[in-house]
Amino acid sequence: MKNPSLIAVYGSYGYTGQLIVRLCKSKGLQVILAGRDELKLKQQSTETGYPYRVLGISDKEGLQKWLEPAEVLIHCGGPFRYTAGVMAEICLRTKTHYTDITGEYEVFELLAGKDSEAKQSGIMIMPGTGFDVVPSDCLALHLKNRLPGATHLQLAFTSTKGGLSRGTRKSMTEGLGYGGLIRTNGKLTMLPLGDKVMEVNFGPFKVPTMCIPWGDISTAWRSTGIPNIEVYTGVTESMIRNAKRSRYINWLLRLRPVKNFLLNQIDKKAPGPSEETRNTSKSYLWGKVTDAKGTTAESRLETLNGYNLTAITAVIIAEKILSGDFKMGYQTPAMAYGENLILEVPETRRTDL
Repeated sequence: MKNPSLIAVYGSYGYTGQLIVRLCKSKGLQVILAGRDELKLKQQSTETGYPYRVLGISDKEGLQKWLEPAEVLIHCGGPFRYTAGVMAEICLRTKTHYTDITGEYEVFELLAGKDSEAKQSGIMIMPGTGFDVVPSDCLALHLKNRLPGATHLQLAFTSTKGGLSRGTRKSMTEGLGYGGLIRTNGKLTMLPLGDKVMEVNFGPFKVPTMCIPWGDISTAWRSTGIPNIEVYTGVTESMIRNAKRSRYINWLLRLRPVKNFLLNQIDKKAPGPSEETRNTSKSYLWGKVTDAKGTTAESRLETLNGYNLTAITAVIIAEKILSGDFKMGYQTPAMAYGENLILEVPETRRTDL
């Protein structure tokens, strides 16, 4: 039987999952936890008082029983290209709203294909409810509304003090060896990594950026209908040089033993940025749209560190769903909640240029 106030969090003990669960606890929300590591789950359950189940992604029957009472899932167990499809299928069966914190374009493309099934099941499927892709998706729609005839969209993001979680690093590692990607005339188009670079003025500073295969090449297209989309991230000159060199070893980076070695190295590193780093760093986004006449519009966003923001936006969206505020079918954050969703996050400022 459904509990209309219950949130299920899978991968709850991961770096970002912990931030989400702590925020849920501080808000007095009802949560059930799950993941593969019993020791970490037990410790998290002791700290929060939330019940847990030990479940691997291959245990479909167990996952279905776990999800049946939940109104909404916040899926934090990546790399999502291996887990999102399974979780979404189970959510369709249990009529549980599906959300996750992915930034992997493959996942957005996969789950967009489940739109009609989600509508039939009466649920919303919304991947990307964190830093990927809430701020950039809202910025894209804001720019589209400023220039309705836009045919080209460029987005860029960077942060001060940086630092990545193990989960983010693992997702990036799984994508090594496949080059870059943009959307051209509505179609996903490959290009060599490091081929497109430009300097972006984020407001307080200018930095070089490099085009990467980020989730917005999928989500922004559906949110705005703009057929030509490029996404850039702040980089150093050495990162650009390394990206260009990597073209010659893409075949090697695609090999499973190589990826497994790199993943094992990631497990030896710190789980993610320190609390001090998160609380003192900022995220910056920039976007530009152009129409067929050459008219342009630019806007910027300044907001929280990506991990702090992810916890806040993932929980904001889950709370909206619990209150009955959702659209059935596949949705992006901006499609369901509009361009101003990001402005619900504290310390967020949007500037039109």
